[in-house]
Amino acid sequence: MSIILGHMDNISGFNLDKMEVKLVEGKAIYQLLTNNGLIGVNDLIGRELKIHFDKEINCTNCGKKIPKTYSGGYCYPCSIKLAECDMCILKPETCHFANGTCREPEWGLKNCMIPHYVYLANSSGLKVGITRTTQIPTRWIDQGAVAAIPIIKVGTRLQSGVFEKLLSSEVNDKTDWRKMLKGDNAQIDLQSSRDELFELFGDDLDDLENKYGSDQISILENEPITEIEYPVLSYPSIVTSMTFDKQEVVGGKLQGIKGQYLIFDVGVINIRSHTGYKVHLEL
Repeated sequence: MSIILGHMDNISGFNLDKMEVKLVEGKAIYQLLTNNGLIGVNDLIGRELKIHFDKEINCTNCGKKIPKTYSGGYCYPCSIKLAECDMCILKPETCHFANGTCREPEWGLKNCMIPHYVYLANSSGLKVGITRTTQIPTRWIDQGAVAAIPIIKVGTRLQSGVFEKLLSSEVNDKTDWRKMLKGDNAQIDLQSSRDELFELFGDDLDDLENKYGSDQISILENEPITEIEYPVLSYPSIVTSMTFDKQEVVGGKLQGIKGQYLIFDVGVINIRSHTGYKVHLEL
């Protein structure tokens, strides 16, 4: 169910989660899930919006009230028992599923032992990353990339991490979020960058393909570039971060959305990093 924004001034308390995203005709579309339904966040751009922190945080898995979150929205017990919170999520090349030590083998089968892509993106500059096939283009939008291209398809998350680690010796594997939010992306020829990396790491790529098998590894030389336009009226020249850990109310005139950030005329807030925080909206 979608909320008709013009029919209300306030939206009652709900726990934040990452904004849902999709790409429609090259444009990033954002929605925020509330207890009343989905809000089309793009529709709020140009309007005054205040987000009030209700001084309550709940674990996104078990719902327990907690003083702080771990691993992006969990209580401490959940963070040490759930596979999605294991260190191998941050360092996929350390995946230990094959050793029989995965915290949740069924979760691992569904999320890690499936095809992944290694990709190049232009977010705050050229970067290399990985994602499940089902998360394209969601992953790219969440990172604020203005363009991206898959360059290698592999059979498992571990394999994608091995390739990413190899290429990250030459290309950054992280996004500078402040630079990304300034919106001054330089033009990058992703296809040429891909070709240069393939030439530079040719022997290593061949060795990994032989190691894992050609049925597991596909070097992609002709994939199209996906370009992404974000709903932003104006980008900040100075990026000021706002957080509910320091203030109870965040808001102002909403200037735009990029990545998982709301860009206000007075600062920016990362919605994803506040997963589990209970808030209500004042429109």
